[in-house]
Amino acid sequence: QVQLVESGGGLVQPGGSLRLSCAASGFTLDYYAIGWFRQAPGKEREGVSCISSSDGSTYYADSVKGRFTISRDNAKNTVYLQMNSLKPEDTAVYYCATAFIFPIATLSFVDYWGQGTQVTVSS
Repeated sequence: QVQLVESGGGLVQPGGSLRLSCAASGFTLDYYAIGWFRQAPGKEREGVSCISSSDGSTYYADSVKGRFTISRDNAKNTVYLQMNSLKPEDTAVYYCATAFIFPIATLSFVDYWGQGTQVTVSS
């Protein structure tokens, strides 16, 4: 069974950090670009960051550039999103996703979605 499982979300104060993980089972992530997306209440799902399958190229949305870092560990079949200097506007459900196209410019490129993990930034 193909699955992507996110973990690492939670409640954090502004300025704090979290590391999200996206673990794949039932298939290997090696040949996929992996993206992180987020969706806040009442808003559309948006791309946050993605990483290529080949040379590790990365992309970041302007809103997170310099604060978030995406990485992958193919040996562990896992992708990470390190989130630093978190802001209240980062509050959302975060999803990981796979695609064969990099960067993952639209949701229509996505092959598989995880179930999401909640990130809440609040004092």
